[in-house]
Amino acid sequence: MEEILKQFPNLTEKQKQQFEMLGPLYSEWNAKINVISRKDIEELYTRHVLHSLGIAKVMPFKPGARVMDVGTGGGFPGIPLAILFPETEFYLIDIIAKKIKVVQEVANALGLTNLKAEQKRAETVKGGFDFIVSRAVTNMPDFVKWVRGKVKKDQNHDLPNGILYLKGGDLTEELQVFQRVTLYNLSDYFTDEFFETKKVVHLAMKYKV
Repeated sequence: MEEILKQFPNLTEKQKQQFEMLGPLYSEWNAKINVISRKDIEELYTRHVLHSLGIAKVMPFKPGARVMDVGTGGGFPGIPLAILFPETEFYLIDIIAKKIKVVQEVANALGLTNLKAEQKRAETVKGGFDFIVSRAVTNMPDFVKWVRGKVKKDQNHDLPNGILYLKGGDLTEELQVFQRVTLYNLSDYFTDEFFETKKVVHLAMKYKV
């Protein structure tokens, strides 16, 4: 929590309370439905919450924006981003029902009204989004196939509409087929050694009329 307050000093009291609630909520739900490894639950705020908020360092979402989180798992990066951007609309999907149950229960406990969670495959989703976010659910070429045609035309942010993908390691080979891609090192924002190889990959995507 200390690092979150340091990195995001303008949080409201409500947002601070919501972030503080994440630890107990995930500990409680993880004991019932295992969505986070036992090792990672002890490092929840660094490896899940702060990692998710790395996207916010690269792209602060504007009020009214629509963001889809594909393969959200237990709700990352979608839930921390929904807390940080209460006026942005978040749509969290995963193909595993028990994970979506945890997401919904956590969102309800936090009182998040800007978040919708459903058990769904990305390929079946309709509607346009400003950005599509995810945490390394598959390689980028396959991910692009899943979400092609789901990015809307109207541009309202500093970065072009498209994908914001949290991933680590050497991505040279995986991304070589893409021209409109930019990598942001999370080590430029966060000092913990966990972030040394972690990146946000921004891929601008063409829209379909």
